[in-house]
Amino acid sequence: MSRIGRNPIPVPKGVSVTIKEDNVHVKGKLGELNQAIPEGITVALEGGEIVVRRRDDSKPQRALHGLSRALIANMVTGVTTGFNKDLEIVGVGYRAEQRGKSLMLAMGFSHRVAFIPPEGVIIKVTSANTFSVSGIDKQLIGEVAAKIRAVRPPEPYKGKGIKYVGETIRRKAGKAAGK
Repeated sequence: MSRIGRNPIPVPKGVSVTIKEDNVHVKGKLGELNQAIPEGITVALEGGEIVVRRRDDSKPQRALHGLSRALIANMVTGVTTGFNKDLEIVGVGYRAEQRGKSLMLAMGFSHRVAFIPPEGVIIKVTSANTFSVSGIDKQLIGEVAAKIRAVRPPEPYKGKGIKYVGETIRRKAGKAAGK
């Protein structure tokens, strides 16, 4: 069995799980999420834990087994504690500011870049150079953070741009000095 897929998912207090034929619905204090279950994977609620099983030992079924278990575990974590991605801006004159729910980025372009988050995502500017993206859906948080980072990804010579907090930028040596 899959090492990840065979682990049961504990359901904390305050979280309700509804399992229909091919859909899992998780509801908690922060919100509710749905996930479709692939064919050949079965999900059951047994004694306060969610158990994910697969039909056979074929390679695609083994892959879907671990994936389905991880997605459901992320849903349970999301509705109880939520997810957060911190980003920071490096560069002189580069800054972020919050206008309502949207994020305004000054990234050295001739214009400011406005980023309006999708529903369920909260962007919070903590300082002029750091901000966080948070919500209950881990996939959506990662996607939004990647889209914001793509506005000005860090360049390898000076490291200027938008990067994740804790991310190390692989630096290149500049032009060689004169002969």
